[in-house]
Amino acid sequence: MSPSRWRRLLVATLALCCAAPTAGDIGSCGQEAEELDPVKFFAQKGGIDRSRCEECGISSARCEARHAGELEATEFPEDCFPLVHDGEVCLRALLDAGCGDYEEYMRDVGPTVPTECNFCPPRGAGGAGSGP
Repeated sequence: MSPSRWRRLLVATLALCCAAPTAGDIGSCGQEAEELDPVKFFAQKGGIDRSRCEECGISSARCEARHAGELEATEFPEDCFPLVHDGEVCLRALLDAGCGDYEEYMRDVGPTVPTECNFCPPRGAGGAGSGP
């Protein structure tokens, strides 16, 4: 291999290595790490719940609570610090969910939680079916 070809290959390899995302940047789309405001998040989630309950014709006590303006919560569990990006992904998942899935999220007994919204699973429970 000629020296100039070798240099081009070396430069290309270095460029690829240096262009990779930095640790902590993966999945955040380059956003700064900013803690999610629970009051804003739960207010937005409540609005989505309310509109999806209406759109999907879901009648549950949880849907009725959202129609009455009651929020699911106003703070995250202790030792849980989700980022703004986590909240954005969760809200997008809720908007994109089908009515069958949303009915599962809003049922009164044993509601499920989309994986994207399970950023604060309880310790020792494995996180299944828990979260905001």
